[in-house]
Amino acid sequence: MAHPVSRCLSAVLLALTAASASAAQPPVLLKFKGAIGVDPLTAAGGVDTLNVVRGINPGGRAWVIRSLDATVYADGYIVASGKGLLFSSGEVIATRGPVSQVVATLACGAADATAGKFTSDPASLNDAGNFKIRGSLTGRDASGNIVPFPPACTNPKLLIRASATGGWFAAGILDSDAED
Repeated sequence: MAHPVSRCLSAVLLALTAASASAAQPPVLLKFKGAIGVDPLTAAGGVDTLNVVRGINPGGRAWVIRSLDATVYADGYIVASGKGLLFSSGEVIATRGPVSQVVATLACGAADATAGKFTSDPASLNDAGNFKIRGSLTGRDASGNIVPFPPACTNPKLLIRASATGGWFAAGILDSDAED
C-alpha cells in the first residue's frame, strides 16, 4: 500500500501535468511557408547594389533554400524548420560552407532600417542545410535594452541569418492562407 505522502505527491504531480497540458497556447501571429534564398546584389536604377532588407545586409554569396515552415505566436515564440539552406555559387556550391548556425529575425514596421527586429537564439545548421529553431524572439533598442514583443507585426519580414548581427541568407514567404 502506498504511503499517504506518496499518494498526495502523486496527486499534485498529476494535477500539475493536467494543468500544463490544458494551458492555452498563445494565438498564432504569423505563419511563413516557403522562402527565397538571397542574391547579395539587386539592381536599383540599373546599378547593382547590396540587397539590404530592413537594414540587414545580405550574406556574402548567393544562397538557396529548399523549404521553410515557420510559425510566430503572439507571445514572440517561434517554431521554424528549414531544409536545404546552401550556397548556390562558387567552389562551396551545394554546401553550407563554414556556416554552422542560423537565427531567425522577424522585422516589423517600416520597410527600412527603422523596423523593429526580434531575433531567436542560434540553432545548428547541419551539413545538408537543415535547421530547427524553437524559442523566443527577442528585440533590443539602440541602447541594448530588451524591448517587448509587439502585439501586432505590420509589414513582416522573416530573415534567416548567420547570427543576430550577421547577413541574411533567406527570407520567409508569408503564408497568406493563414490570414483567411
